[in-house]
Amino acid sequence: MFAVYAETFSTEHPLSGLVVGERPDPEPREGWTEVTVKAAALNHHDLWSLRGVGLREEALPMILGCDAAGYDEDGNEVVVHAVVKDPAWTGDETLDPKRSLLSERHQGTFADKVIVPVGNVVAKPASLSFEEAACLPTAWLTAYRMLFTQGQLKPGDSVLVQGAGGGVATAVIALARAGGLRVYATSRNEAKRARALELGAHEVLESNARLPEKVDAVMETVGKATWSHSVKSLRPGGSLVVSGATSGPNPDNAELTRIFFLQLRVIGSTMGTRTELGSLVNLLDVSGVRPVIDRVIPMAQAKEGFDAMASGEVFGKVVFTR
Repeated sequence: MFAVYAETFSTEHPLSGLVVGERPDPEPREGWTEVTVKAAALNHHDLWSLRGVGLREEALPMILGCDAAGYDEDGNEVVVHAVVKDPAWTGDETLDPKRSLLSERHQGTFADKVIVPVGNVVAKPASLSFEEAACLPTAWLTAYRMLFTQGQLKPGDSVLVQGAGGGVATAVIALARAGGLRVYATSRNEAKRARALELGAHEVLESNARLPEKVDAVMETVGKATWSHSVKSLRPGGSLVVSGATSGPNPDNAELTRIFFLQLRVIGSTMGTRTELGSLVNLLDVSGVRPVIDRVIPMAQAKEGFDAMASGEVFGKVVFTR
């Protein structure tokens, strides 16, 4: 079958190990189901995989991709949940120490077909296109969990979204506005600030600019470059929810004094559960909110999408279609 996969690793030139070609069809597995992929979304995770982060060399060649939407074996339209838990684990699968994502231990979604555990599919409503649905399982699910599970935000609360433009950040803006929150967003890029307003942000600011008010929560995916500003933007008792560090994991000033003196909460957040994915899909179905798609590319031209993400020249999601 056709697939986009990692053949080698390179920290300096990660795209050198990307191959667009043929791989064997997935073999049937008890308790798993086959999904025919119609659309799959690109994530930073895929670039990190090409650098060898989270992917063992002995697992190569590995088909990349965590997100997909398509048809199950009965012809139903479905969305694929990317978190694969240990069969013995019960409860929140994101807390399973043995969990993995598709494309880490199991072949990913950038292919004609992918097999996943039977419990890892969620019904796709007719109101969502395959391209829109494919954006949800990683970036949008991460945003949903950050806001409503870990952040525990409710209508009327205020939130700052750092680094408007990335897949998670754009999802946070749209979902926060749909959830009745007051939304502030930052970006170094004027065009991305304008797009954030279109998505639903009430006010946009340059990176590290002072906010008109202290907020209830900050959604942090940038890391080093914005960490101090995030902490300083919180009201006493506020929450900083972090799910990534695209500018680096080690801030120059951790702001520990401010964190303990103002009794701030720093909360990690990773992906989301199948139940949360179902709730997210339902929210989009009834609210009319839709993922921001930067571009849709045939999977055969996947390298174009990887190049765009690597250069940072995207706003929203890059989606591959078959």
